[in-house]
Amino acid sequence: MRVSASNKFIFNLTKRGGAFSPAFRQGYLRLNVMKKIKIIGIDPSLRNFGIAIGTIDTDSNEFDVHDLKLVSTESSNEKRVRKNSQDLERARALFKGVCEVIKKESPTYAFVEVPHGSQSARSMASYGICIGLLASLPIPIIQVTAQENKVKAVNHKTASKEEMILWASGKFPNVPWIKRKLKGNEVMVEKNEHLADAIGAINAGLQTDEWHNIVSLLKTI
Repeated sequence: MRVSASNKFIFNLTKRGGAFSPAFRQGYLRLNVMKKIKIIGIDPSLRNFGIAIGTIDTDSNEFDVHDLKLVSTESSNEKRVRKNSQDLERARALFKGVCEVIKKESPTYAFVEVPHGSQSARSMASYGICIGLLASLPIPIIQVTAQENKVKAVNHKTASKEEMILWASGKFPNVPWIKRKLKGNEVMVEKNEHLADAIGAINAGLQTDEWHNIVSLLKTI
């Protein structure tokens, strides 16, 4: 079984002096006192952090999304500004945006499409920043890959951005998608791909053995 932050959350769970850790007791009470628990989905990148905010019914394993948030940063073209200084400021902005959502919504878990490495030096810098930010989040993470996300949503691993947006907006049409006016009509913009992938991360994460093990264990102890 893959060992991750969320598994550590459970098995942190090791008994000390005959009592479970405070973190475990908190998670246990949330899952057993409340049939529905608050969660977030995250699609991270240095330019855009897509966040889906919702709830899970722990009995049916069904989820709902009631809000979306896109935390965006831009790179400066000013030559006098060092790239590493820009990266630091962008990382701070992303972390602040995600933590504001966590503080406001108090989710129990985050379902995350974890980025993968790249041969490009710039992409690797973005990857490293995102991994660092995710590791610093104050709640347990359920990890999925981009391929798992796409397969669980639209049934093929090479799904396009448009296909993911169509799937997610069809599933949750009433959440605040980002739109613009085109010839008098409102149309979806490309940035919605990050919000769609955040929803997809929840959808895929709920189907992992890791999540099933978490719910099963917490309900039987």
